Amino acid sequence: MDDLDRNILTQLAQDARVSVAVLARRLRVARSTVQTRLERLESSGAIAGYTLRLGESARLSRIRATVLLVIEPRGLPGILARLRNLPQVERIHTTSGRVDLLLQLATGSTQELDDLLDRIGGLDGVRSSESLIHLSTKLDRAV
Repeated sequence: MDDLDRNILTQLAQDARVSVAVLARRLRVARSTVQTRLERLESSGAIAGYTLRLGESARLSRIRATVLLVIEPRGLPGILARLRNLPQVERIHTTSGRVDLLLQLATGSTQELDDLLDRIGGLDGVRSSESLIHLSTKLDRAV
């Protein structure tokens, strides 16, 4: 991956709907060059797909939280299987340090969040959990 590939990814991260012609103009290269690079980035897996990022007004209706889980040794496969069945669990990360898993949740109400946290804390193999409710987003550079 060279500078042009990285610049294409940066542009797409800002607006995945931008046309190939506009990308080519912005990057000062031929349209065919951008098209070839996009095809290569897609086939190599560098671009896994195109999606949308919700704006702040759409995100305001969702209550987001991060949950830190400490789990029993060798409990990871079973816990992951159960967490994947909960649609409010948006992301699951393994971590190093004092906790084993970091979950990102989104719910429609505080009651739904409360119920979900009870369900997660009650899963077999969960030793402890700590939840952090997101209040506002000050910076989001996620790609």
